[in-house]
Amino acid sequence: MAEGPGAPSGFGRPVPPPQTGWERLRELWQRDDRQRYPEETVNIIKAAFTAGLVGWLYGGLPAFRSARKTFIERSHGELFQNRADAVQSAHRAGLRSFIRYGWRWSWRVTVFVTIFNIVSTGLSVYRDKTTISHFAAAGGFTGALFRMNLGLPGLAGGFVFGAAFGIPTGGLLMALHSLAGETMQEKRSRERRELYEQKLAEWQSRLSVTEVLGQTENNTQGVLKMD
Repeated sequence: MAEGPGAPSGFGRPVPPPQTGWERLRELWQRDDRQRYPEETVNIIKAAFTAGLVGWLYGGLPAFRSARKTFIERSHGELFQNRADAVQSAHRAGLRSFIRYGWRWSWRVTVFVTIFNIVSTGLSVYRDKTTISHFAAAGGFTGALFRMNLGLPGLAGGFVFGAAFGIPTGGLLMALHSLAGETMQEKRSRERRELYEQKLAEWQSRLSVTEVLGQTENNTQGVLKMD
């Protein structure tokens, strides 16, 4: 039932939590009453940002040191105004390499981690449970996607590499969830149920008030007609 008898507009019965996998998937990209995205979606965004930062440092720092060292080795015959000028020139050479190679690693790691998290989270949300196979499948899919330009051998190799990456990663995440006492899906289901029960209780309370007011109004009108 959408609305109770005598309930004014806007007092509709609260919508129950999603029951199917597709409904849960659609909910991932919808904001709640407080204009907040689900925790799973926020975690995907945070992981993408962290992966980009780690990838930039991983690729940029070695490139910075290597370019700085190479510049020093090749500039013995060059003339500089002073020692500070030479140091600054070496740092500029290292900084250029840091930006170039850091960016190359950053966007690759970001895309890999984002696709991996989207697939693994999507599988867990759709099936409403978390298993190690979800992470293995997500890793295999992402690895194959990155190596598909190398043909069938690259596709197979990427799938194996990705699955090998996904299994320990998933095991670590599941171990962290077990320490917290519940998985992300269990926490999300509990929060949905508690929120629905709270809204249902508020709706029933409002509905009972409107019914009492309606009955009082009817009684008053009946008395006026009799008078």
